[in-house]
Formats: sequence, C-alpha cells, structure tokens
Amino acid sequence: MSQREWAEKDFYKILGVPKGATKDEIKRAYRKLAQKHHPDANKNDSQAEARFKEISEAYSILSNDEKRRQYDELRRLVEAGGERIYGFGPDQGGGVRVNIGDLGDLFGGEGGLFDDILGGFGFRGRDGRGRDVETDVTLSFEAAMTGTTVSLPGGGKARIPAGVGDGARIKVAGKGQAIGAGGSPGDLYVRVHVKPHPVFTVGRNGDLSVTVPVTFPEAALGAKVEVPTLDEPVTVKVPAGTRSGKVLRVRGKGGPRSKGGRGDLHVRIEVEVPQRLTRKERQLIEELADAHKASPRAHLETYMRRAETQVS
Repeated sequence: MSQREWAEKDFYKILGVPKGATKDEIKRAYRKLAQKHHPDANKNDSQAEARFKEISEAYSILSNDEKRRQYDELRRLVEAGGERIYGFGPDQGGGVRVNIGDLGDLFGGEGGLFDDILGGFGFRGRDGRGRDVETDVTLSFEAAMTGTTVSLPGGGKARIPAGVGDGARIKVAGKGQAIGAGGSPGDLYVRVHVKPHPVFTVGRNGDLSVTVPVTFPEAALGAKVEVPTLDEPVTVKVPAGTRSGKVLRVRGKGGPRSKGGRGDLHVRIEVEVPQRLTRKERQLIEELADAHKASPRAHLETYMRRAETQVS
C-alpha cells in the first residue's frame, strides 16, 4: 500500500469499532476478524489475504497508544477539510494548507506516525537517519512459545524470542530504510501476530490459561483431573465444593518468561450441567434436591422481602 493510500485509511472502520473503543475492544475485534480472514483458513483467496493485511495494519496502529493518538490527530485534520498531508506542492488544489513544521510540532516531532508518512515521500529525519519501517509476521502458537527465526523484507532474518505475545513489537536495529551517503539506515520493527490456540490463552509474563470442565459430582465431592500443559499433562486436585469459575494455579507450567523461567498455568473450572438425564439420574438428583434444603438464594430472598415491606 502506498503512503498516500495509508494516510486516508479509516482504521476504526476497518476493525468495525467506534473511535472511543477501549484497547480490549480493539483487540477482541482484531482477533475475531484475523481468525476469519487468516490466509491459512482461506486458501488461494487473495481477497481474504488482502483483508487480513489491512486488519493487521489497522491493529498495529490502534493498539499502540502513541501512534493511535497521532493517528487521531491526523484524521481530525483530514476530516476538518484540511488538505491531505501529501498535497504540499503548488498544484495540489485548494483547501486549507498545512505547514510541515506545524505538523511536526503537533505530532511530537520525529519517530512517530508523522515520520512514517512523510518518509514515504523522501523526507529524512533531522538526525540524518533513514525512516523506521514496520512489518508484520504471523506465528503459530507453538512457534511463539518456543521462539523462532523469521525472514525479513529485503533479506535478513530476525529472532523472535520464546514466549512472545500477540501484538508484541520487536526492534531490529539498522534494518529500516536505507539512505544515501552520510546517513545511517533506520530500524525495522516486527509486529508479531500469534494465531489463537484451541485450548490455551496467553496471559502476562508467560502465564497461560485453560478452561477445564468437571462434572457436578466432581465439583461437589472433589476430584483429581488431568490438565494439559505445553509439555506433559499434570494432575490437578479440585477441592470439594468448587464453584464454576474458580481458578486454580499450577506454578511453573505456563509459557516461557522473557527473563527466564516459566509462567504459571491458570486452570479455570467450569461445572458441566448435563443436557439430558436418564430416568435413574433424574431420580437421584430429585432425591438430592429433597435432601438439600438450604437455598443458595437466601440473601436475595431476604432483600426482596425487605423491599416489599418498604413499598407496602
């Protein structure tokens, strides 16, 4: 995509989120769209591939607080009727002209979104460096956990460390835009996208989460259940009386941490309610209901009685 096309993109519209969307809302929208349009799920579909790249590009801007701020300011100028920032020449038409120096002050000088856009039209930073470049790479969950090496645009390779999370941005010094004599090249930033895993969810600092269904008898009486990890399964003790949603921690069984060691595995218990009952099962549950008279809604019933008394 050319820098001119990039400057006119509505990244919020691409991800289908409002301008005031939170980072979590943006991340959820990106994951949903990325999974739908990922090339692996749409073999030989060039439109899906193009859509995936567009989605990834939008997420790389809106997930970065500083770039999002700068982008919002840029869109505000464009939507206010200002001339597109690439239209500085004498024959670029009417409208409100914006001074490059003013834009530099507005967007905080060098090193941000402003430099990214102007760099595509031959501008050079004040320090004589080429502009920084950003590229995207998509990894399988397994590759993200073990670490891998990826090929870079224009040759060369970059090492992706083990345990990298979705949306991570890795700097490769000196692999950005090259310029003529007397200047040094910019840096390359690799934005990492990690494919969702069917079982595990990645948390912070190497932590992983997994949801484990248990039966009502297992939750009520307690049980030992096998739980998957990145290595061999482990046995986890479910205490008697465990409620649905309770999280048990298995230390050191998560993913790699950036400073060494392993994170923890968070096991979320989900009590499974049977959808169909045999005659014998129904009879036993009815007997349990008759024997167990305590109501789990006693606190609500007390509140409702008090509210009725106040109304009358």
